[in-house]
Amino acid sequence: MLDIKTETFLCVCKHMNYTKAAKELNITQPAVSKHIHMLEDYYGTRLFVYEGRTLRLTPAGEELRRGALTVMHDQRELYKRISSINEHKNSLKFGATRTAGDFVLPDFLCRYMKENKDADISMVIDNTYSLLEKLDSGDIDFALVEGYFPKNEYDYRVYSSEEFVGLGYKKMPPLDGIDGLFSNRLIIREGGSGGREILEQFLHSRNYSIYDFNAITEINSIHTILKLTAAGCGISFMYRRAAEEYIRNGLIYPIEIKGCRITHDFCFIWRKGSIYSSDYLEVFNKINMGNNDPLRSNK
Repeated sequence: MLDIKTETFLCVCKHMNYTKAAKELNITQPAVSKHIHMLEDYYGTRLFVYEGRTLRLTPAGEELRRGALTVMHDQRELYKRISSINEHKNSLKFGATRTAGDFVLPDFLCRYMKENKDADISMVIDNTYSLLEKLDSGDIDFALVEGYFPKNEYDYRVYSSEEFVGLGYKKMPPLDGIDGLFSNRLIIREGGSGGREILEQFLHSRNYSIYDFNAITEINSIHTILKLTAAGCGISFMYRRAAEEYIRNGLIYPIEIKGCRITHDFCFIWRKGSIYSSDYLEVFNKINMGNNDPLRSNK
């Protein structure tokens, strides 16, 4: 179990500020400093350094942060499991990004609920950044994400490789290369979403940005984005899996840009080094049932 010194350390990591950590922990700033100095004495190395007026983690501090987050996560999971022993109930507490949550996981959830009629299930749908925070804090145990994540902090398996496409509307004028995109309004997910990050990186690799578009509309609902695109209000970019029904019914059309094909992995992730890794892999295998895409495993 984490002791108070390590909890203080993680709080300083969260804020990168001793004063803000003291306020959140409801202790004095000297107490925060004392806890950090005690950890540094124990490990025999500096955990933080100042670069000018900015507090930074040392390599040793970064290693402790990663390990302590996993311990905190597993500690909360252990408490949950022990507390529910007498109830003899299974439980799942996990997260998914919007495309994964709305278009990938419903079939798995249906199978799981039929096989585990008394199980308690909690699925949080949010953007990749928020889900990583929830994983680190122990609020969820694993997640299926479409965005980028630091692979040195999480164990993962690739669920599928998905096509990321531009989407246009009926009677949309043909495009003459990528430059033809920017005369349109861009309808895009909010900052922190995996799909937006992929689009931004793609544009950046070609020396563009989303701000080169004529106008931008940010919406955190895939269904609303699809309806607005179908109505001719602008163009959008998302995973083809999310737009497949609209494409099949001829309501929106993939935008063909010569030499531009984007694919990205959907990944099942959990805290690196968790003592419950085998349990999470068992869930992954159940989620992967019926997935026709080639599975590529990574550690």
